[in-house]
Amino acid sequence: MPYLNAKIYSDGGHYVAIPQGAYPSRKGRQRRGKQNVKIEIPPPCDLIELAEQNAPRESTKSRFEKAYAESRSLPKRERKSHIRAALKNDFATKDELSAYVERNTERKRTNEIRRKIRLYRKLNLQHWNYFCTFTYDDNLHTEETFHKKLSNTLKHFVSRNGWKYVGVWERSPEKQRLHFHGIFYIPKLVGEIVETKDYSTKTHKTQITYQNTHFLKRFGRNDFKPIQSKYEIPSVAKYIAKYMEKTGERLVYGGKLPTFFLSDIVDEDVICPFGAYDAKLLLYDKFTCIKDGEIIGEVGDETIEQMKKCN
Repeated sequence: MPYLNAKIYSDGGHYVAIPQGAYPSRKGRQRRGKQNVKIEIPPPCDLIELAEQNAPRESTKSRFEKAYAESRSLPKRERKSHIRAALKNDFATKDELSAYVERNTERKRTNEIRRKIRLYRKLNLQHWNYFCTFTYDDNLHTEETFHKKLSNTLKHFVSRNGWKYVGVWERSPEKQRLHFHGIFYIPKLVGEIVETKDYSTKTHKTQITYQNTHFLKRFGRNDFKPIQSKYEIPSVAKYIAKYMEKTGERLVYGGKLPTFFLSDIVDEDVICPFGAYDAKLLLYDKFTCIKDGEIIGEVGDETIEQMKKCN
């Protein structure tokens, strides 16, 4: 029996299919209807007191988010204690406080895992040719202008030159200097790549970097390291995810970067079902891609390019 219009992703070593209906969406669930509520207007003498009561206050959730961000720099065993100390006045009992911290800490961890999974799936479905690092020259930019202008420059290259990238903003450990790491697909370079040698304060050795003259002139130091093989992608993904976890920074995406492509799957191409409730299908490495009942070909970069995509 064929599986129609299945979502397919790569985990870096194998292709995995998610058949339609494997994970029902919440969109079809009926929402509760709004009830008509009669609002009573208080007497004028109570308006000032009411305004003071309704004045904006920092919510428990916002305090949790702030304390959670602060706790990232602490040892793991001290993180929850720091969060509980920041929220202790919001709860009547220690049990309520602990339950709230546990629940929301788990929520944050789950969201981080989901972002990491989405990152790996997007990276494994694309073709990449450079891992780039950008920083700035104090004679050219401040931190604020560097962030704004580099973001705009990359945005323009995406729309005009077909660039794609996934990256993260990060600060150096010692000087706390802002820079940007990203994996890029660059079909057409601007400027030229020049090989330079300098001294690395981190490794205390001479290193070779490949700098782009366009970015060197407009921003400052950069490094365009070529990606020679798809087998380098997992280590690059791990590198980007490390900064995402360490700082809590959200990933920056540029260009069309789908998570899945869609294909009909025949039984002969399925090795076995797996996962929770056997909802996913492990596929053979050379399975056939089928689009709207038409055989497109054996899975590969050119074939995937012709398939429908989704997130």
